[in-house]
Amino acid sequence: MMLCRSAVAALAVIVTLAAPASAQDRRIPGSLAEVKLSYAPVVQRVAPAVVNVYAAKNVTNRNPLAEDPMFRRFFGAPGNQVQRSLGSGVLVDPRGFVVTNNHVVEGADEVKISLTDKREFEAEIVLKDSRSDLAVLRIKDSQERFPAVEFADSDALLVGDLVLALGNPFGVGQTVTHGIVSAVARTQVGITDYQFFIQTDAAINPGNSGGALVDLSGKLVGVNTAIFSRSGGSQGIGFAIPANMVKVVVASAQGGGTAVQRPWLGAKLQPVTPEIADGLGLKRPTGALVSSVIGSSPAGRAGLKAGDLIVSIDGQIVEDPNTFDYRFATKPLGGNAQLDVVRAKQELKVAVALQVAPDTARDEIVIRSRSPFLGAKVANLSPALAEELRLDPAGGGVVIVEVGDGSAARNVGFQRGDVILSVNGQKLIKTGDLEKATGQQSRLWRITILRGGQQISVILGG
Repeated sequence: MMLCRSAVAALAVIVTLAAPASAQDRRIPGSLAEVKLSYAPVVQRVAPAVVNVYAAKNVTNRNPLAEDPMFRRFFGAPGNQVQRSLGSGVLVDPRGFVVTNNHVVEGADEVKISLTDKREFEAEIVLKDSRSDLAVLRIKDSQERFPAVEFADSDALLVGDLVLALGNPFGVGQTVTHGIVSAVARTQVGITDYQFFIQTDAAINPGNSGGALVDLSGKLVGVNTAIFSRSGGSQGIGFAIPANMVKVVVASAQGGGTAVQRPWLGAKLQPVTPEIADGLGLKRPTGALVSSVIGSSPAGRAGLKAGDLIVSIDGQIVEDPNTFDYRFATKPLGGNAQLDVVRAKQELKVAVALQVAPDTARDEIVIRSRSPFLGAKVANLSPALAEELRLDPAGGGVVIVEVGDGSAARNVGFQRGDVILSVNGQKLIKTGDLEKATGQQSRLWRITILRGGQQISVILGG
């Protein structure tokens, strides 16, 4: 059957009107260039700067029965085992600086870098920053100029932006996945001290840790660090450390530092609950509430007071204490940060100096006398160490900074960050006090420590 020209036109109108709106927007590609639209140019630019990181750690295996001469003939002497881990990294400086996750290289005795062209290099750990879970490596003994990615401004990232994740998942080789930014300020993740992450649905799997999250211009917007998964594989919820935090850590390493120096506020902050928001007359629970201030700190000198509500820093909104911690930690040292504060329902501005916390003599020592603290490294609690360990420096005292593997201190259950208040009734002010107290033989040890803000008292046998 044939239709006349007018009938065909009428039918076309009916079909057009009946078609859904989304179909009307579809069209056949108008050129070969449109058919070939691809992420390939971005990947080709970035991929040479994304590396595999191989870390090896020597571990001594100890069988308790091997310590007994009777059983030693069966079990032999303690042997060494090499534990290996695999992750990803990103070249961020042509001189061979690589950024990765701290947990990828933690405790490593040997680190190697593998490039996309299959070449391998030994690398040294230049800087480790457990607070951000970042580490900076440098390729050893090479005068070569390596391909490196540029940093993007992660604060300019928006929910819905397209991103690519590059890394080495499951050790299968370099892999690229794509997705969108699902959130730009996830603060309740519980991965690092700085709870402020980019969330993406680009597939991230084990082995991707330390890999690159890049935008469509090929710039680094984040370093992939963790996934939320019930199966161990990607479920579309991955987290990356924002590039603006990565830049701070890398800059410290490039400047020859072995630790990251960040501004010190000197005030304790707490979240605003719905009940507190009602009491303050807020429409919603937002901001960071000051609960205490150290008088000699930048916050104290600026006039910040307990009960003040910080609502923004340098014009950027503060949703909660985690947001403030991230924003403040990424500020360059020197100058001031402008805080918008609500005090007694009045708005005011407070200029806080961007200075590092003072680091008085730590006097670190390792306890070697026979006691429950045998094998623990302790230090005097300075403001800088308190900031590093997220402790209240007001009380001072002696803090455990390291617990040796297989030591008596570890077997007892002591942890990094435990503040030792007293031993056998003797109050501790400095590390020498603990060394003296543990040097005295005792059948019972009465110990009081502060852990997680709670005071714990225990009695242990000698």
